[in-house]
Order: sequence, then C-alpha cells, then structure tokens
Amino acid sequence: MSLRLSVIGTGYLGAVHAAAMVELGHEVVAVDVDQAKIDLLASGRAPFFEPGLPELLQKAMATGRLTFTTDYALAADADVHFLCVGTPQRAGEFAADLRYVDAAFGELARHLHKPTLLVGKSTVPVGTAARLAEMARNVAPAGDDVMLAWNPEFLREGFAVKDTLHPDRLVYGVEAGPRGERARDLLDQVYAATIAEGTPRIVTDYATAELVKVAANSFLATKISFINAMSEVCEAAGADVTALADAIGHDDRIGRKFLGAGVGFGGGCLPKDIRAFMARAGELGADQALTFLREVDAINMRRRARMVGIAREQCGGGFIGKRVAVLGAAFKPDSDDTRDSPALSVAAQVRLQGAHVTVHDPEAMANAKRAWPDLSFAESAIAAMEGAHVVLHLTEWREYRDIDVVAAGEVVAVKRIVDGRNALDGQRWRDAGWAYRALGRPQA
Repeated sequence: MSLRLSVIGTGYLGAVHAAAMVELGHEVVAVDVDQAKIDLLASGRAPFFEPGLPELLQKAMATGRLTFTTDYALAADADVHFLCVGTPQRAGEFAADLRYVDAAFGELARHLHKPTLLVGKSTVPVGTAARLAEMARNVAPAGDDVMLAWNPEFLREGFAVKDTLHPDRLVYGVEAGPRGERARDLLDQVYAATIAEGTPRIVTDYATAELVKVAANSFLATKISFINAMSEVCEAAGADVTALADAIGHDDRIGRKFLGAGVGFGGGCLPKDIRAFMARAGELGADQALTFLREVDAINMRRRARMVGIAREQCGGGFIGKRVAVLGAAFKPDSDDTRDSPALSVAAQVRLQGAHVTVHDPEAMANAKRAWPDLSFAESAIAAMEGAHVVLHLTEWREYRDIDVVAAGEVVAVKRIVDGRNALDGQRWRDAGWAYRALGRPQA
C-alpha cells in the first residue's frame, strides 16, 4: 500500500531515506531549511558523495513522487513523517546538541491538523522520544491524534542506499497499548517490501529503540580501539597485529570485522555518539557503566598522535624542511565526509609541526579544503607525492592500493611510505624499492 510520507531534514540520512522511500513505492515530500540544498536535490543531484545515490535520486525524481521544499506546510498532510535531522556534539561538551531536532520537530508539529505518525530516525540521547511525544501532544493542533515512534537508522557511509533498501534489521520504538499498535502497523506499511524480504523486525519501547544505535556504535568503537590497543602491544613486542587479528577473528564469538588496526575511527557517528552516550549515562546516574568508553575514545585519539610520531621518525626526527604526502582526507573510503577525519587530523598536526603537507583524496577534496585551507592539495595521488620525504596512507581507497608503485617512486624525494590503515600490499612496495612501515607490524 502506497503512503504519503514526509522526510524532515535532507542531510546524509534524510536525502537517502527520501529517495529510498520512493523506491519502496511511496510518495515523499522532503523538507529542509537550506534552500541551496533543496535546489540541488530538486535538480536530481546529491550534495554529497554516496555511491548509488545519484542514480536512485534521479530515478525517484522521474516518478514525480518526490518533492523537495522548504515549506513545512506542504508536508502537513503526510500519513507518516520521518525526522532525519542531525544531532552534532555540543561545542566544548560531550553531550548531543538537540537544538536542530527540537526546532524541526516543533515547526512540523504546528502544522499537524489530522491524525498522523511522527517517526524519529535521528540518533538521540535516551529519553528524547518520550519528551518529543509530550511536545507533540501539546503543540500539534491534532493533539492526542499525533502518535510518535522511534525507528533508528543503521546506515554505513558508502553503503547507505543498500542499508536503507535492504537493512539487516528494523527497530520500532513505540508506546504501549492501542496507539503503539497503530504506529507499528503504519510502519509495517511503510516497510512492507522490506519485511517481505524477511528482514527481522524488533518492536520495543522508546528507550530501548533509542539505545540500540548508540549501543551498537559503542560496541564497534570498542572493537576498533581494542585491536588498536593490541597494535601498540604488538609494536612493543615485535608481533604482527594483522596476523593477530586474523587468528582471533576466526573465533566466531569475536569475528574478523572491525579488527583492522590503524589510525582509528572518525566520521560523524562513532566519535560523537560514544561521547553523547557517556554524557547521557552521567545524567542518568549510570556514568560508571560507561567509563570504559573514555579509554576507547582515548585509544582512538592516541592512534593519530602515534601516526604523527612515526612520520616524524621517518623524517629523521623533525618536520622542518620536509615534504609529506597524505593519501586520503575522508574518514573512510567511498565517502566525501571529512568530519573528525583521522587523515585530516594527522595531516594538520604534521603541518603545524613544520612540514609542507600535500593531500589527495578521490572525493573529499572540496570538504577538506574548507576544513583545512592551510594544507596543500593535489589533483592526483602521484602529484601529491612529488618531492615527498614520506608518504602517509590514511584512507583505504582502492586507487591507493592499486597505485603504480614504480611511477610513484620516480616522483618522491625518498621512497618511504607509512601505511596507516594496514591495507596496502607491503611486499609489492618493498619489491619496488620502498621502505614500507605499517602500524602494529614488524619493520622489514
């Protein structure tokens, strides 16, 4: 059954969700306060890089069932409204900044004159849904006829289209009783095609649904920081962290995923989510339960400093007068997202310590230039490496794994590379005369 939906917020989450909902057969009105972003999306172009999104967006626009607007009134008659507004970290604090969620929710609620369902998808501190449900009853003209559910997103940048159309699970947080049952039934209609594929569906309360995303991200962050802590031990002991990860990864209780040692995690989710989780636990009087996340965060940040230290060693103990090439600016491949990017963090620290730093990234150059205009940038990896005394591999793009190591060796000042992602074929580089160094592995 086709429904009329609205999507509030057209950032990374909202733009993908809006186009995907049209693909699932619904009519969608997407709302944002940023007119430039709306104009871009309305022309069928995405304001960020995400594989598969431009094609999905253009297909959705061709149906005539996807509208982008800045006018909340045009979304008022939707059967279901999805709130997809960002929740960044507060400046100078660990806690999440809910101003944008509250503003969008309040503005939408004022236009709701008929029974409808509001669905939160943003990652929020536990307790937010109950507060917003009360706000809806007090602000919306429809009052008690406005229901609320929480349906957390589990998108991986680079795989967002797949994760939206074919998720590994659906989670509904609803209130108890008949209203919650109606909310569940409406969400089942929204995701009818997904459920028909056999996707697991978990129906629970607001608080549990709110905790699912931050709990999952905290576990993944812990796993990454665990292997990076082992990397530190491996370096001290002369062991190989990649072989260690392979060995323990064969234990099906552990698994190999997220055991890639390197410069650590970044992006717009894991860092701010674990910090907001710690802050909210403190507000609830459960801060002792999450003290381990402080060390997870500390290990992650320490990897960046370690990378800078190794680069300094490779340059003879100092950066003054040295040229450093940085391969990668996005926090991960298949994305142009530079938020809290380990690659850019390392590049900036090396630059501040006196090196001339040149950065290349296949997709994130524009965002990187806005974030760090003092860095130099090159239009190709080979160009970035010209005259370099050391090359730092910091984002595992395929093109860096496939680079012509002989051609690269002809442009650098010194054939020296540090693999901050343990993703390159070290023997291939060594065979071409390079000194290859990787985090957590013995030096050849």
